[in-house]
Amino acid sequence: MEQIRSLSQLIEEAAKLCAEKGRKRISVAMAEDAGLISAIEEARKLGLVEATLVGNPEKIKDCIAEAGASESSYHIIPETNEAACGIVAVTEVSSNRADIYMKGQLHTDHFLRGMLNKEVGLRVGKRAISHCYFHSVPGYDRVLFIADGAFNMYPDLKMKADIVQNTVNFARSLGVETPKVACLAAVELVNPDMPCTLDATALVQMNARGQIKNCIVDGPLALDNAINEEAAKIKHIKSPVAGHADILFVPQIEVGNALAKSISFFAKGSETAGLIIGAAAPVVLTSRADSPRAKLLSIAGAVMLAHHQSK
Repeated sequence: MEQIRSLSQLIEEAAKLCAEKGRKRISVAMAEDAGLISAIEEARKLGLVEATLVGNPEKIKDCIAEAGASESSYHIIPETNEAACGIVAVTEVSSNRADIYMKGQLHTDHFLRGMLNKEVGLRVGKRAISHCYFHSVPGYDRVLFIADGAFNMYPDLKMKADIVQNTVNFARSLGVETPKVACLAAVELVNPDMPCTLDATALVQMNARGQIKNCIVDGPLALDNAINEEAAKIKHIKSPVAGHADILFVPQIEVGNALAKSISFFAKGSETAGLIIGAAAPVVLTSRADSPRAKLLSIAGAVMLAHHQSK
């Protein structure tokens, strides 16, 4: 598959892949949101998914009608207890009756408890689960991945290695054969007084030793040198990553969150989506404030990753 370079292309490629290999089934916890069902209905019409909707059946049916969809297109599992919705929905995935776990109207805490449940959840061994924002940005010639700006707050080195590997695996599902990973810092030189520069250097070495696979990791790099080739040249930084990063790996959650939301709000024409990755199945954790388009893009990313993980 060729490298996907925009989120509009992502939807096209996901539709082609599903036409060839079949749709994926998405299991939605507390699916009592007409905007969410509108996004799922669009994904269904594009041939990406079928859906299992868990929650209050009367409210779900009202939302399906409001979205202009048909009840017969959906499998509804009745559950009126909010905490139980997450468990029921995630069990559909861990029992292989669905491929993607998605948040509806239930509180995030209940949703994540389902994902991490020891009996029916989606954790894989001791590997860290992480979040990835992915963006189309006008003027940048590829999809830009940012990790982790929403899940892990202050990861240690082992968690950072897992986050990088999770993000690399996701980028590869979108056709990026050897993702270029920039470990972000405020400077390009190792500074013992700046722990993130030490971790960046360690991650580069872990990549060189094969502990982080199928990618090229470099850092520390400041943001301008990671994404702008001219800025890297001015600072005499010679690196296959500098100016061409696919993945911006951030040292802590505030950096990634602010960077991702800056793109969303300040970069006109940009598009943003997000996934939780590194679990046994893709997890779609969108905000209730996200547009149906953003939810559709997240679903499309989850479909691509689900196909990649099932190889």
